Amino acid sequence: MKNKIKIWILASRPKTLPAALAPVFVGTAVAISVSKLNVMAALIALVCSVLIQIGTNFVNDLYDYLKGTDDENRVGPTRALAAGWISPNQMKRAIYFTFGMTFLLGLYLVYLAGWIILLVGVFSIASGYAYTAGPYPLAYNGLGDVFVFFFFGIVATVGTYYVQAIEFSMFALLASIPVGLLITNILVVNNYRDADEDKKKSKNTLAVKFGKSFSLYQYFISILVSFIVPLYLYFTYCTTLFILLPMLTLPLAIKLHVDMTRLNGGELNKTLELTAKLSVLYSFLFSIGIIL
Repeated sequence: MKNKIKIWILASRPKTLPAALAPVFVGTAVAISVSKLNVMAALIALVCSVLIQIGTNFVNDLYDYLKGTDDENRVGPTRALAAGWISPNQMKRAIYFTFGMTFLLGLYLVYLAGWIILLVGVFSIASGYAYTAGPYPLAYNGLGDVFVFFFFGIVATVGTYYVQAIEFSMFALLASIPVGLLITNILVVNNYRDADEDKKKSKNTLAVKFGKSFSLYQYFISILVSFIVPLYLYFTYCTTLFILLPMLTLPLAIKLHVDMTRLNGGELNKTLELTAKLSVLYSFLFSIGIIL
């Protein structure tokens, strides 16, 4: 039983899950800053965010395996299906269960905030499935980055605020930009590391379409914009200097960019993990700054 639990935990890709917390932290912080906190809505939004991340990871594991993308030449962390730990049918059931739970829990948010949240939830789940499945899988056609930025950045952050305040906020939208960019950088590292193998398997990520140098520029620009946004908010909204707390993560961001330029293959697995941690640490400090 313990081994089964451990296998499913590994299949969920726990090192990527902290990124699901980031948009909920920031969206809730904006709600707190305008006295609109709804604890239950925030908690449900957090659970749904994590479940969508897990469900998307399960779909990715299943269809990368079925398409032959994950094999013995993989340089990234071991995948559950490729290793034979889980059967395709077991993974399919896990996908249905995970997305099903997301939908059921999300109905509470629909009750609070209306039909627009129903649409957001359905599109989020459908896009999580379409990430690597369906007739036009996003990750195989250079759209994975757009999906991650939009759904795990913009939609998750603004949506978390909306289900608590029941109103739109331009501040929340602007605050979602660095959240989405830093989470997308997790995918950038993954695609940069796997570019050579992905090209052989016709997985046309941006790193394959435009070359690995493009990914380095993308990673750098995402970091640059992420640290410009708090400055913009400070001067535009006359906030206090606390909004600049994310600047404390700048040394780590610089280190990770340098690592991207000098490491290759399996050496980038640690960079991938630290990029996920950067997104959470940045968002946590950003949230504190927004509240203060």
